[in-house]
Order: sequence, then C-alpha cells, then structure tokens
Amino acid sequence: MVDKKMEEAMAQFCGVTGASVKDAQKFLAKYKRVDVAVDAYYSDPQALAASARRTEPAASTSKISELFERYKESEGDEIGPDGTIKLCSDLSVDPEDVVLLAVAFELKAPRLGSWSKTGWVEGWKRLGCLPAMQNTLMKLRDRLGSDSQYFNKVYAYTFEFSRQEGARSLAADMAKAFWQLLIPHGLQGGALSHVRRRDDDDDVDMSDEDGWNDEFTDMWFEFVDEKNIKGISKDTWQMFLEFVRTIDSKFEKYDLEAAWPSTIDDFVEYAKERLARS
Repeated sequence: MVDKKMEEAMAQFCGVTGASVKDAQKFLAKYKRVDVAVDAYYSDPQALAASARRTEPAASTSKISELFERYKESEGDEIGPDGTIKLCSDLSVDPEDVVLLAVAFELKAPRLGSWSKTGWVEGWKRLGCLPAMQNTLMKLRDRLGSDSQYFNKVYAYTFEFSRQEGARSLAADMAKAFWQLLIPHGLQGGALSHVRRRDDDDDVDMSDEDGWNDEFTDMWFEFVDEKNIKGISKDTWQMFLEFVRTIDSKFEKYDLEAAWPSTIDDFVEYAKERLARS
C-alpha cells in the first residue's frame, strides 16, 4: 500500500515529467528524492521514448489549478518567492535561469517572483505544460535564444514586470542582472545576431562583420558602475537592444545624430577610449 507521502511524491513526479504512475513508482523507489528521480528520468532515453508514445489529454484547468495551489502562499492568492523557489526545485531549474524570464512573459507574472492564478492557468494551458513541464522549459529556453522577435517580447516584458511599482526606471543593479542573463543567451543562440541598418532602415544580416560580444557586455557594466548610474530608463533599456544588434566591434559606425539615449552616446565615447588604450 502506497502511503500519503509517496502519493504526493508520485503526483509531483508525474506533474513535472508527464510520466506514467508506473514510471513514477520505479524511479522514486530507486532514487528516493523527487528531484533526483526527475533528473534520472530525463537521462533515460527509453523512459522518454515511452512517454512520447503515450497519448494523453491536454492539461485541464483543474490540474493546472491544483499545481497552483501546491505552490501558492498560505496567505494570499498568488505564488510568491517561496513558492517560486519550491517550483524551481521541483523542476530542477536554477531560480536565476534565463528561461524563467520567458515563463514570466508567458504567464504574465505581475511582479518578479510572483504569479497570479489567472496568468498561471491561462499561460500553462496555452503552453501545454502537462505532461512534461521540463520539456516546455527546454523549448522556451531554445526559442528565447534563437527567435529574435520572441526575444524582443521577453526583453520588453522583463523591464515592465521587474521595476518597482510606480517607478519609471529600473534599478541599475537589477538591470545588470537581467542583461547578464539575456544578452549572452541571445548572442549564443542567434537572437542577437549582428545586423547593419541600411538607409531605408531594413535590417541586413552582416555575419561577415564583427559586432557585440561578451567583453562589451562587461565593458557596459563597468561603464554603468564608473558613471554611478542608479537607474535605467525604459528608453535606454529598449534602445540598448537595438544598439547591441547593430554596433560594430570598433564602435566606428555609430550615428551620433540618431535619436540614441544620452547614456548610450556616452558609452560609445567610453568604449572608443577603452579600445584605443588596448
């Protein structure tokens, strides 16, 4: 007879992986802990193949709501930071993984580390999270890295949901933390591939011309710190993305007459001086 603790572990395992009850029993009996069992399941090609062959109905509102109740704060009607940490633990994902910004966009998170029930239910139903929430996260991570339009949407939403209520700008330290997640991911996956703008403003792939790289991201952070910039305006946040995509590696093709934020104008001069000394 299965005790209540094991039933809860099996339900959690099945909810995360979409595995059968039989698989849940097998992996939990062997690995004891849910997170270790989930990792082992995703490392087992035979188990994954069997899961893919099963035809299961789409996730129901009631099942997704049950998951919400599992992580919801004891008081209030949202999943808060504690529930988010527990969710990340169950999904074996780092709370600072860039994919959570894509999840925040999909679930319309009202604030950093918070999830409303409406956004949770509608978002996961649209994503088709059950079964296999981890597979959904893998797809979102890949899409965020490779799809420029999707990257733009997540990037824009990140500013909106992460700034303090009533604030017009995003604290510089928080902006740097998000840039550290997003910019390298977009560069590596191709979402931030280098482009050059023609006179007619059409973007053209310029893979033969070097553009932004991780060293420039570090230089940008050093600039923000040295200039003691406390907040990043929405205009600077949005235009910085276009700047990263279009600037050449020598900062020679920057148009000072264009409508760039003054912060970016100042950084170009800073970067040119740094490069001249190197």
